[in-house]
Amino acid sequence: MKRTALVALALAGLLGTAACSGSDSGGSSDGGSGSGGSGTSATPYLPVPDGVELTEQGSQLSVGDHAVVAYHPRQDQVGVLDLQVTELQKASVKDLSAWQLSPEQKASTPYYVRATVKNVGDTDLGGRPVPLYVVNEKNVLLEATPFASSFEPCPSTPLPDKFPTGASTKACLVYLAPDHGQLTAVSFRPDESFNPITWTGDVVPYEAPKPPKPSKSGKAKNSKKGNGQ
Repeated sequence: MKRTALVALALAGLLGTAACSGSDSGGSSDGGSGSGGSGTSATPYLPVPDGVELTEQGSQLSVGDHAVVAYHPRQDQVGVLDLQVTELQKASVKDLSAWQLSPEQKASTPYYVRATVKNVGDTDLGGRPVPLYVVNEKNVLLEATPFASSFEPCPSTPLPDKFPTGASTKACLVYLAPDHGQLTAVSFRPDESFNPITWTGDVVPYEAPKPPKPSKSGKAKNSKKGNGQ
């Protein structure tokens, strides 16, 4: 019961405080510059290590593409990440049946966003959230939902406790789209003045991994051994 209550608190923060408009700064959340594909920024919008080229603001990417981005994880720090969104999955709120959900959360649609993350900057980003949002059909940004305990289908956890230069990890983030909403894009937008970098692609149904079938090789060997060997 205690575990369920903790998770319910973690989920409760999403619908009340995590949504922010994707058009407040005048640029649309779908990469309002209108530039297709990805490019590199000639003048970095934040200081980055030599040899690192940032993806241009407003780039519109496809699932599978990489973007190199910079942001302030803290006011006095600059983090630089290579982000690759690898898969978009639509799940069922039944996946969360073990947790206590509010009526609003029960009326949401969960989405799982899978990504690879590599630290290509000088700042250890251990324990920091992965700086990705999703954009719903109302052009609103939604934050990932954290879990207070293990959620096997999609852990939705921060970066590992230690995540120094060169470290990489695979991440899966959970987003709850209110009112059975839709995921239209994944967005990197660290602040309202930033022209977002977005990823779009097919959203596929989530299917739980099937347990491996027992190997028949052991039976065959045992059978052979019992025939006089």
